[in-house]
Amino acid sequence: MKNKLAVFAALCGLFVLAAASAQAVAACRSGLALCVELILPSLFPFFVLSGLLSRLGLPAMLGERLSGFAEKAFRVSGAGCTALLLGLLGGYPLGAAYIAGLRESGAVGGEEAGHLLAFCNNSGPAFFLGALGTGVFGSARCGLLLYAVHAAAAVLTGLLLRGRAPAASAAGKGAPPLPFPQALTEAVRQAVSASLGVCGFVVCFAVFTGLLNANGFTDLLAGRLSELSGQALPWCRALLTGLFELGGGIGALRGLAPTPANLALAAGLMGWGGVSVQFQTLSLIADTDIKSAPHTAGRLLSAMFGYALAYGLGSLLQNR
Repeated sequence: MKNKLAVFAALCGLFVLAAASAQAVAACRSGLALCVELILPSLFPFFVLSGLLSRLGLPAMLGERLSGFAEKAFRVSGAGCTALLLGLLGGYPLGAAYIAGLRESGAVGGEEAGHLLAFCNNSGPAFFLGALGTGVFGSARCGLLLYAVHAAAAVLTGLLLRGRAPAASAAGKGAPPLPFPQALTEAVRQAVSASLGVCGFVVCFAVFTGLLNANGFTDLLAGRLSELSGQALPWCRALLTGLFELGGGIGALRGLAPTPANLALAAGLMGWGGVSVQFQTLSLIADTDIKSAPHTAGRLLSAMFGYALAYGLGSLLQNR
């Protein structure tokens, strides 16, 4: 039954592509431009660096020092806790790629890896300060504020879910460190594969949202949502677009004032990451035994925490 529905949806997509080929080509070009100008320059170096650090033995080095804190705070191993640090520094979906690497090396168990996905796959400071802060709200300060909110939401999600964490002792010792030349070679190869996979999903969802916009579905739904919620039409359009693809949703906020509602929406979208990030994560853990359900639950919690924190801080700063 599921396959029949998927085939039907694919056939509908094929029909829409044929009927609106010009719009699909334009959306595809936009997605490719986003990959070349933002995704690849910001993600590829971090993919290489994270893979290199993992193969050189960073999880084992920091794992011993962080084990006490990690166990008390999040009920994860010290090696697992390094995923939170790299995830917050690198951005989507670096955290997922790093966790997959930890699992493949045996540094963490399968259940712990799934638990780590819930709060360690986050956006990084480059996107917040550049694309979101300066690019959308015209203020690096807003970007810094939203990044702090994003990090706090990730930590709160980890703390909230600690009761569901598996025993950290399930983790193994991990693979031995590799010589630098071999570690760098493997890291680059993995980074190329991961980057191409991410860009593929970015382009795919750019075409999807572009076709929705071209056929007026987004404006129709946004108008209805605006009537029901009382929010402005651009706010509703950004919400609907960002639910599927993060870059498009954040781009739809461009030019809006940094009001509490707009800051909260930006934080919520960054916390959720979009359906595109969900599929990017699935592609990175496809060859492992890591379950994806904790990631989806964690992203929803992070979005809710981020929205509430950003709205509260935005209101506080606005009243000063």
